[in-house]
Amino acid sequence: MGQPDLVLLAILGLGALGRNPLVTAAAGILLLLRLLGLASLLPALEQHAMSLGLVLLIVAVLIPFADGQVTLQQTVQSFTRGGLAGYAGLVAGFVAAVLGARGIVLLEQNPHVIIGLIFGTLVGVAFFQGIPVGPLTAAGFAAVLMELLSLLRRGF
Repeated sequence: MGQPDLVLLAILGLGALGRNPLVTAAAGILLLLRLLGLASLLPALEQHAMSLGLVLLIVAVLIPFADGQVTLQQTVQSFTRGGLAGYAGLVAGFVAAVLGARGIVLLEQNPHVIIGLIFGTLVGVAFFQGIPVGPLTAAGFAAVLMELLSLLRRGF
């Protein structure tokens, strides 16, 4: 078992300890591919997995519209009658999407950030009754924090 396998095993363990099934599953899949001698698939997976994952995520979000659970009338009413809650949801969705985009960039440029995200999730779940959230949003939040700290260091 080489160093990449040990790192994946550690991430798998941390994901399990942090009750983050997505991280656990992802590390497990990658470890399994390596142990089965299918590491040659990793470059293609690296090239296409993010886009495929985002497409599947958007499909999941749109299903309530596709199967009629959410109607056009309900959509309009969420803003006209929903008041503050409808607009708060709109702003929160916008912020989450922007953070997710920044998270993708950060994770692509600095893949080692995932370790800190996993440890942070573990601490939040274990000691502060938190729940694991998506790594893209967490990475986006980390990117914003890094930008703020950089500004503070330079004195604005």
